[in-house]
Amino acid sequence: MKCLLRRIGILALFFLGVSWAVYNFQGLANKGEFNSIVINFKQDIPITEVENKISQLNQQYDQAIHFNSQFSQKERVYIIKGDKEFLKKIKQSELSSLTEYIEPNYQYHTLEAVNDPRYNEQWNLQNINIEAAWKQAKGKGVTVAVIDTGVSRVPDLQRTEFVEGYDFVNDKKDASDDHGHGTHVAGTVAQSTNNRYGVAGVAYQAKIMPLKVLSAAGYGTISDIAEAIRFAADHNADIINMSLGGGGASKMMEDAINYAHQKGVVIVAAAGNSSLSSASYPSRYDKVISVSALNGSNEKAFYSNYGVGVDISAPGGGRDKQILQETINRNGQATIAGFMGTSMASPHVAGVAALIRSAGVKDANKIRKILEESAQEVENDKLNYYGSGKLDAEAALKLAKKGQFPLHFDHDLLMKLLMLAVAYIFTAWFSKSIRFTDLFHLGMVLGSCGFFLLKLVNIFDVPQWPIRLVSSPLGEWGNVIQGSVDINPIFASVLIPFCLTALLLGNNEGKWFAIGTTLGMAGFLTVTTFTSPDLWLLNQGLISQIFLGINALLCLGLVGLSLKEN
Repeated sequence: MKCLLRRIGILALFFLGVSWAVYNFQGLANKGEFNSIVINFKQDIPITEVENKISQLNQQYDQAIHFNSQFSQKERVYIIKGDKEFLKKIKQSELSSLTEYIEPNYQYHTLEAVNDPRYNEQWNLQNINIEAAWKQAKGKGVTVAVIDTGVSRVPDLQRTEFVEGYDFVNDKKDASDDHGHGTHVAGTVAQSTNNRYGVAGVAYQAKIMPLKVLSAAGYGTISDIAEAIRFAADHNADIINMSLGGGGASKMMEDAINYAHQKGVVIVAAAGNSSLSSASYPSRYDKVISVSALNGSNEKAFYSNYGVGVDISAPGGGRDKQILQETINRNGQATIAGFMGTSMASPHVAGVAALIRSAGVKDANKIRKILEESAQEVENDKLNYYGSGKLDAEAALKLAKKGQFPLHFDHDLLMKLLMLAVAYIFTAWFSKSIRFTDLFHLGMVLGSCGFFLLKLVNIFDVPQWPIRLVSSPLGEWGNVIQGSVDINPIFASVLIPFCLTALLLGNNEGKWFAIGTTLGMAGFLTVTTFTSPDLWLLNQGLISQIFLGINALLCLGLVGLSLKEN
């Protein structure tokens, strides 16, 4: 009994340590950079009181508090210079009672990765089956707002229709590009096509609304981005693309996104290039379609964020192959260049969304559902590299034309239920000798399927491996530790159940946990044997199946031997 209590104490300390690490982990929400602050006054406060307060603040802090732009007056959004200490100070002042929120004016930035040599073919459009999609729609009548560094009318955008946009960085109507990123992104959405020049775009008959929120250096504030989102929604944009992001949650940003979504706008954003297991802002917001990036081999790009928040994947390029569009160089001259990044993946999805809308689907939620349901599903995507799958323009247009959506079942969840069921079927062979205690059932779950329902819980900005660990069966723990989809044969074998049995067989309570775990592992191994498994260091196919099948039998034999000892 003392031995069992000691082991339980060690496990308790382990989970306490994991909990402490999760609680103290500093995620994306705490990594944003800013040098100004957003102050949003309540609408029910008399304007005279607001003006008096602004005047007091100007004198108190010896700086001009000003509207973010000419569009800010209606929302009563003001900007004041300040850092973290200043933010803390004014949040604790009497100002907080007059405001909806006071928050950092975080700086977001472009999300293209480092450029490698250019390539002269658009493999990315072939990968999403764009030619077949063009037979159904080309984006005619749809307006896509490109919220970025601006868009310049390079030669390969001369035949693309533009609508009035705005430069929120310099507060003027001309939203020309002075960086190159926004023009490249706009080219993926709607590069002029069939004009015997340059390259093609996904929805080349769509209109572009250029909204400049990022400077020539590629940086911009959430206040400008949020106002651009509202501008797009108020000026009849159908789709918004944001190939930008960073750290720092913002109520102002979230309010703007919800506002646009309520007006029927489809919002698409890049997941981020930090190779982190969580999407960046603003793509992680619920009403935004977050896009991870695929490389030239149609696999997750090395830089792409993944995991919680990612909804779908699309071509973003890699070191071997990049996304080719016409843009401007540092001197402002037109050039066809290859970029890579989730910034390049996002406009593929925005372009296909424009195709779906031009095919007759107007509801933003339905467009999102079509994109996700038509995506090429990836099996064993345990780390959520791909979200609902890989973007498929042809399948999306076919589904849009049908006007009905198939029921979607989570294959992994069904397999976990089957593993648990098989494990309990095995108990029938030993039912007369088994004592069905709580520890026995706990072992059955741990060995066969894990607490798999936890995979449905999305928790941002915490290490994902503890959640993946407890939501996976014991036989897949090696996958979690290695960050691989290949099953580790050390974990997926009789070895761990044997060690547990050797440790706990002499304990009246603990042995039932060991026996339950061993039976659960037998269920896991049996089902996995028939699913064409990939085993680490072993070939897929017959060798792997023989290995798993033999270990399933060994687990059943171990249970039989353990029960004879009773």
